[in-house]
Order: sequence, then C-alpha cells, then structure tokens
Amino acid sequence: MRIAVVHKDKCHSKKCGKECIIYCPRVRSGDETVLLDEDGKAVISEELCVGCGICVKKCPFEAIDIVNLPEELEYPTHRYGPNTFVLYGLPIPVEGKVTGILGPNGIGKSTSLQILSGQIRPNLGIFEETVAWDEILKRFAGTELFDYLKHISGKEIKVAVKPQYVTYIPKAFSGTVRELLASTDERGALDHLVEDLTLGSILDREIKNLSGGELQRVAIAACLAREADFYFLDEITPYLDIYQRMAAANLIREVAGNRPVVIVEHDLAILDMLADTVHVAYGKPAVFGVITGPKGVRVGINEYLEGYLPEENVRFRDSAVVFEKRAHAEETIREDLFSFPEMTKSYDRFTLTVKGGEVKKGEVLGLVGPNGIGKSTFAKLLAGVEEPDGGPVEGKVTISYKPQYVKADSADTVEFMLRQITRRFDTSFYQHEVIEPLGLKQILQSPVNTLSGGELQRVAIAACLSRDADLYILDEPSAHLDVEQRMGLTKVLKHHAEGKECGVIVIDHDIYLIDMISERLVVFDGKPGVAGEAKGPFSMRDGMNLFLSELGVTFRRDKTGRPRINKPGSYLDREQRSHGEYYYALPDSE
Repeated sequence: MRIAVVHKDKCHSKKCGKECIIYCPRVRSGDETVLLDEDGKAVISEELCVGCGICVKKCPFEAIDIVNLPEELEYPTHRYGPNTFVLYGLPIPVEGKVTGILGPNGIGKSTSLQILSGQIRPNLGIFEETVAWDEILKRFAGTELFDYLKHISGKEIKVAVKPQYVTYIPKAFSGTVRELLASTDERGALDHLVEDLTLGSILDREIKNLSGGELQRVAIAACLAREADFYFLDEITPYLDIYQRMAAANLIREVAGNRPVVIVEHDLAILDMLADTVHVAYGKPAVFGVITGPKGVRVGINEYLEGYLPEENVRFRDSAVVFEKRAHAEETIREDLFSFPEMTKSYDRFTLTVKGGEVKKGEVLGLVGPNGIGKSTFAKLLAGVEEPDGGPVEGKVTISYKPQYVKADSADTVEFMLRQITRRFDTSFYQHEVIEPLGLKQILQSPVNTLSGGELQRVAIAACLSRDADLYILDEPSAHLDVEQRMGLTKVLKHHAEGKECGVIVIDHDIYLIDMISERLVVFDGKPGVAGEAKGPFSMRDGMNLFLSELGVTFRRDKTGRPRINKPGSYLDREQRSHGEYYYALPDSE
C-alpha cells in the first residue's frame, strides 16, 4: 500500500515552479496524477502514483511525502482527508490499569485519544462519506476494542479528558479556579485533589491570570474530579515541577484503582513510574502513525529507546537512544567563564537568596528545584531582565536568554525570524548544529503564530542559540518536546557549550534530561512562594543526592543504562537510603 501526504501549510505553488507536476512521469505521460486544487495546493492521486519519489525530491518546501507501507498495514483506523495523515491501530483501555502511549509528536497519539473519547468517529480511512458504526464494529470484531467501541457508538460511556495544551483553557472558560473546579466535582473528591495539587492558594484567582503550571494542575484536578467510565490525560507534566509531577501521578493511580486510564506522556521517569503497560507509537510524524499492541512498561520504553520492535520486526529509528553510564565522580577541569555574586531579590511575598558561584567554559549547568522557589528569578537576574537588591549583576559576559513561557506573536516565517537574529543561517555549521537536530527544516516557511507548542519551543531554543553570547540560559526547554526531541536537545546544547567554549544554564524538571545534559548542579531549596535559596554549584553526585533526598526518591539504572526510579519501599530503595545514597549509589543497581 502506498500513501501520499501533502502538507498544506508547506505547499506554496505560487512561490515554486510547480515541480511536482512538471517532473511527475505519470503527468508527462498524460495522467492527472498531480493537480492543484482551488487553493493552489497539490493533490496527488494515490491510485495513479507509482511511488517514484521525484516530486518529494523536487519540492523546494518539502511539502510532499510518499510512503510505501508494509502489507500488514492494509486497514487504516482513521484518515482526515485526501493526502493527509493516516492512523493505524488504537491503544486499549484496561480497567484498573494505567495505559501509556509513547511516541514522537505528530504520530497520532492525540488522534487516538480523540477516537477513544468519542470526539472523533474512526472512518477506517474512508473520508468521502460517513462510515456507519456497524461497519466500524465489523472491522474491530474479535478484538479487545470491540466492546469499548460498541459502548462509544451507543454513547454509553462517559469520558473525562485533560487536553494537551492547557494554555487554551482561558479562551474556553472565564471565571475563578473555584468556579471551574466546582462545576467538575462529580466524585466529591475536590478537597483531596486541591490539597494534593496545592491549589488552595489560587482558588479565588481568575483563570485568565494563571501561569502555565497552575493551569496544568487545575486541568488535571478538573479531569480527575469528574465521575467517568474512562479517563484520558494528554501530557500531564509540562510546566510542573518534579514534586507536582509525582503528586499528579499518585492521584492518577488512585483513580485507576477501578477504572481505565490512558495517558500520553514524554517524561520517561513519570511514565515508567505511573503506567502499567505502554503502546509504542511509530511512523513518520504528520504522515502516518502506527499504535502497537500493549507491552510491559519496562520492555516498551526500552524498545522505543532502542528504535526496534522485535514482535513487529520493525526498525523505526536508525540509532538507539543511549544513556551515558557516567558516575559523575570526576569533574572535567574547565576555566571559569563567569562568577555570579551573593545576592538577594525580594518581592512582596517572596525572597530569593543566592550563595554565589561560577559558570565554567564549555559546561552545561543544571538548575533543579520545585516551582515557585526562584529558579526563573535567578535566570532573570543573570540575564539582566531583573535586578537584585542593591543593583545589577556586573559581568563582562553577554547573555542570551530563553524564558519559561514563549510567545507566538509574530506572523513572520520561522526562517525570516531566525535570519533576523543570525547571519550564519546559510552556513553548513548552523544547518547541522541547530536547524537539523532541532527538526526545524520542515517548518521554516511556517508563520510563527501558527506553530504548535512543541514547534514554538524548538524555534525559541534555536533563537536563543542563534545569538552571539558567552552564556546561554534556557528556562524549561523540554516543555512539549517528545522523547526524541529531548534527546536531540541534549546533543545540541552539549555541542554548543563545548564547541563555542561558552556556558549553558538549563532549568528543567525532566530528571532524565537534567541527568544526561548537566555537568554540575545548582539546587534550589526553601519554601515555594515564600523563600528560596540557591545552593551550589555542586558535582552531579552531591547535587543529585541533595535534590533526590528532598524529593524522597532513589534512582538506579537498569541493564540498558536507563535511569529508573526505585519503587518506594523496594529492596534497592531501602538499601540506598540506608547508605544515604539516592543517586546510582550501588554497583549491583547499575
């Protein structure tokens, strides 16, 4: 089977020579294999296309994908229209279990949730007419999904959904947090949810005035407060600190005690801890996606990182994601780049105290700690966005800063915006070190204000790294990035730091990312929203031991080298705690 996908947002027939039509062998022989629709966008006949791939290579905007699929993918689950994304397979909700979906962005995870939540009727790839439920049920007869879809078709199932992008909530609801949550409290569990998600202090705040992290926690509480037959949560971790992620995971486990829960999540530490089984999603983003059958969570995550699925005999990535087995015992000797002084910053209700320290040339310095403890304030003090008590930080280094929340307020294309920042755009170095690893080539002609959350995040990272500076500060760069993009981010930042002999500071809550990318750590401690203290920089072992002891979890490595959180109370957890070592302490645990 062959599918042809035309990315309408990238197809610009008025800017190109219509190479897809001119060079198509079937068109030249007289067939109407490629046409332009009324909007000037290419339309490709999959029946006439021979899969030569010439149009794919000739299109200057990379707007076309032609993919030859294996025979076993004969029956699609859903397709939005001609020359659009195709989804194969669906995850299977299981009563009393948390089912995870793991895969890159744009691969159909959210589409599958919309189908299972009844928002979209699966059309089996037939988009010319409405497909009857009888036909859909016939396709799924004999599968574990038959009964579930039968209930969906009869509208017999009540579903609670937490959407992916919580920043859209203020556009859909106006009022206070208390009013929103009261309208969803169907289980009588609201007080418990508010306490565990620490929402008490913002109950009387207007929804429109909440931060991203506050919106995320409100969205999780609103979803879990409903009385539903199934719960679907699309990305629970963006903007949440590790403490809030653990609290959300525990609440989801409670709800899953007697009903199915399906989650989409890119934080592997949380997914590993929370899910009972995972479905791996693979394919080509925005072209086609395949949802595998259920796998054990450890096996599924490791197969995904390996890029090879033995049961399906499918290799979907050229290389494996490898976690470096480093003990962090020996520090690389580096020259000091910049010393930040002891300083304080006081607000009406919050005070940050910084002990002082240094950033070294060529290193990535990680910043960890809960939300509301002063990490972003510290970044703003260094970047000169805010001044500490007593005057500005004096330094002889130039700083490039990516804030926590990035805005899409420009109609310029991504390429135009980046060219305004750097003169190196056309150099092979810039293309190989920034554009390609951040996956920006496909969206260079897209207006910035049309980008998704993950796309906008990658553009903001590129913009930060495009400026000439001695020190680069990135606040939560992993938000809305999938696992592969996060791994690509670690390589980009490491190469940038070492190649330019500059300093890079990364604030993030993904423990895997911090562990892979950081050479040293600054640990923030205190009482969130009241007082924070920046301690360090420490070596990775000392810093992570301090941080993880405050968090109350211990880390081990499995045989693949992947970091894993020990289950509370397990033998390894007790053994490491007894030695006061929370961070890869025991040889037999590695």
